[in-house]
Amino acid sequence: MNVAMLNEQPSLLKSAALLPPRLSLGATMIHHGLAKLKKDGIAQSAGMFEQLGIKPGKPWALATGITELVAGVSSILGIATRLTAVGVIVTQAMAIAKVHGKNGFDMTKGGYEFNVALIAIALGTLMRGPGRVSLHSALERRVKRKELKHFRLLPRQRRGSVLLDALG
Repeated sequence: MNVAMLNEQPSLLKSAALLPPRLSLGATMIHHGLAKLKKDGIAQSAGMFEQLGIKPGKPWALATGITELVAGVSSILGIATRLTAVGVIVTQAMAIAKVHGKNGFDMTKGGYEFNVALIAIALGTLMRGPGRVSLHSALERRVKRKELKHFRLLPRQRRGSVLLDALG
């Protein structure tokens, strides 16, 4: 693909540009969520949460693992990304506040460098949404076609679109 072809397809590139951050965030969050949800992972995470003063540890470990897993799947599929981006931001902010903050920025010293990168990707998703290369976009096109087909153009009749827009 040459430069002229890239310049001719700016909307395609803009849409595709959101995919790599979504996929990397999704893969990372799925990995972390599954690690916490394994049988030994729950016990280990619960113990760590208790040591950090987050009690009771087991329910918080489960909630964190589920949040991370759902956020990862959501990010990869590109559905409800704004809602789950908030979950990523909260879990990573807690990780910085309770674990990594005291170690400074450097990840090799147990710092919060990686957490900040995850928060930045999640903030981008929160602000921009999943983009056109997403399940959200496919559902939105279908809902809007259905609304137009039935002449449902009044705001109170656009419930499906409003919900999709809010979830991003």
